[in-house]
Amino acid sequence: MKLVTFNDHRVGRIEGEVVVEFDCGSLREYFELGQKSRETGATFALSSCRLRAPIIPKKFFHTSGNFTEHEEESKAVNWSHPMHKGIVFFQNVDAIIGPDEPVIYPEHLTQKLDYEIEVAIVIGKAGKFFSPEEAHEYIAGYTIFNDITARDIQMREMQSGVFSFCKAIDTFCPIGPYITTADEIDDPHNLEMELYVNGDLRQKGNTSKMKLSMAQLVAFHSPQGYSAGDLLSTGTIGGVAGFSPVAETLYLRPGDVVEAKVEKLGTLRNPIISWEQGHQTAVPSGEFWNSTVSEP
Repeated sequence: MKLVTFNDHRVGRIEGEVVVEFDCGSLREYFELGQKSRETGATFALSSCRLRAPIIPKKFFHTSGNFTEHEEESKAVNWSHPMHKGIVFFQNVDAIIGPDEPVIYPEHLTQKLDYEIEVAIVIGKAGKFFSPEEAHEYIAGYTIFNDITARDIQMREMQSGVFSFCKAIDTFCPIGPYITTADEIDDPHNLEMELYVNGDLRQKGNTSKMKLSMAQLVAFHSPQGYSAGDLLSTGTIGGVAGFSPVAETLYLRPGDVVEAKVEKLGTLRNPIISWEQGHQTAVPSGEFWNSTVSEP
């Protein structure tokens, strides 16, 4: 199935060109109920539905450096720290936005706004401390995640060896357009991934190039404890702006449109808009944030 949150945060499944509504409050609740919510009997034309972020999890686990090509491109530009697969952290779930919602460019905080196409694994039930062999029991589906990143902030954060703020700013977490359930994906390790900016191909790869498999990733994070509906990212493929020799020409700017496409998972489209357009106010001074992070 393709599971959606739509219109005024109703939930359901896509069947052809219609959405069949479920009788539950959210897709997180749907997974908490063991994916057994009944249907209301109401249907909606898909073309008339406004798709929202499919799910707001309790926790969103990040994985870094899980694709060899992404690690290698970081070395080519002498990135400050290795992007190895052992770097894990939490995403700010309040930063989640859905398909066609704008990423608001905080010009007072960053001048190096980047994109990272990823797959997000949807955890179907609560659990902890389990093996890769048991992990398939916990994988309920997949959706697309664009890991928007302020590279200049990230470089400062990584002087301490960790980072989070650079990826957790408001609107920096687009996901969607829907959740494809695991039973519809014959091989999650053979999905084509592409990201476009204004129609230009920037990232292209395949989930077959992951260092750790989906099951290994899910098992690796399990000591932290899962709730039904939690999300877990796979890491990104090569081609990000920040690791390019011509990075300054590739960073995102207001007016850009980013499209992240993953085979069988659809297309996640988000425009980049200015702070003034997004908040209807002038850009605030960045003096406080910039002086704070620059102090020893």
